[in-house]
Amino acid sequence: MSPRSYNSPGRDVAASQTKERIVAAATAILGSAKGVEDFSLEAVAKAAGVTRLTVYNQFGSRRAVLEAVFDAVAVRGGLHRLAEAMTAPDTHAALARIIAIFCEFWSFDPGALGLLHAVGSSNPEFAESISARNERRRRLFSGLVRRIAQDASLLHTPVRHAPLRQKAQHDLVDVLFALTSFAFFAQLTTGGRTAEAACRMVQELAQDAVRRAAGETD
Repeated sequence: MSPRSYNSPGRDVAASQTKERIVAAATAILGSAKGVEDFSLEAVAKAAGVTRLTVYNQFGSRRAVLEAVFDAVAVRGGLHRLAEAMTAPDTHAALARIIAIFCEFWSFDPGALGLLHAVGSSNPEFAESISARNERRRRLFSGLVRRIAQDASLLHTPVRHAPLRQKAQHDLVDVLFALTSFAFFAQLTTGGRTAEAACRMVQELAQDAVRRAAGETD
């Protein structure tokens, strides 16, 4: 008779807590002055108070630890709300809500986010991870633009325009992608401008971009 597998609830809780402690330690290291220079499985293990083997068993690689850090940051910053925002029947409301979510995300801990993006610019492995995250944002806007292309209500006009040409759709995705980047938001919030004011600017610019794209079909 083969032995029955048994998972203790207490053991599962302990493992989950250990994983959270490892991610918190990795986040702290990446947010330090040296950042990526000190980021290794050994350093994360030491900061978390566990062995390197424990970190490896939980994640398998440094890249996986980094992905877990990004996931944790995304949850704390509220990006999980994007899925619901995309389901809004009114594409105008969906676009405004999505932009608001990204603005809130970029502003909830701009110092840490800035450091994470700086890490990406100096390390190919991390740059690849950040690029993959950014592509998710691009795909999100690609889906929304496909809806916008058929939705005259966003244009605030009773006249239904012809569907946006493929090039216009592609260009609009690029513009929305750029407008919702961390770098663009960081520039807007310099000089004392509030996150709320910056968000309104991005929303207005996005709406203008949509109107311009629709104008190409006239």
